[in-house]
Amino acid sequence: MRAIGLSNDTPWGVMRSLQLADKLDLPRVASIQNPYNLLNRSFEVGLAEIAHREDVGLLAYSPLGFGVLSGKYLNGAQPPQGRLTLYERFKRYTSPEAEAATQAYVTLAEKHELDPAQMALAFVNSRSFLTSNIIGATTMEQLESNLASESLKLDNEVLEAIEDIHRRMPNPCP
Repeated sequence: MRAIGLSNDTPWGVMRSLQLADKLDLPRVASIQNPYNLLNRSFEVGLAEIAHREDVGLLAYSPLGFGVLSGKYLNGAQPPQGRLTLYERFKRYTSPEAEAATQAYVTLAEKHELDPAQMALAFVNSRSFLTSNIIGATTMEQLESNLASESLKLDNEVLEAIEDIHRRMPNPCP
């Protein structure tokens, strides 16, 4: 059996692909690979419902927003081997709005004695429409930390605080 995956698609595109698969007796779309993280939750607008109702799981890429949600770029920091330092063309996660939201999430993580990157990954992992969280790491330390996020379950207080930040600063990096 073959499966079809989409990337960077819209609700209309996913539904149209599903309709054509049904009409032409082709393999159904099994997954969609789109960005999803605390700074870009646009998947929740339309696509999350399709993921639930049509069994099309999200393969979330950029769950740390190019590492921004680790907090390592706050206050103008440019770590020498950081992806945004090395590849300046990636600007999606570098706006003043992104910095303000990132600071709020990092402060929340620190308040609850959580690693900011692990909190961000645990949030993505907690979504019911998620099939896989596509992590990225440039060091073994980052990889080990990212993998450890799988066992982190965020309590209701942290999840409610994340929602509060999201209501105040929704999707600064769509």
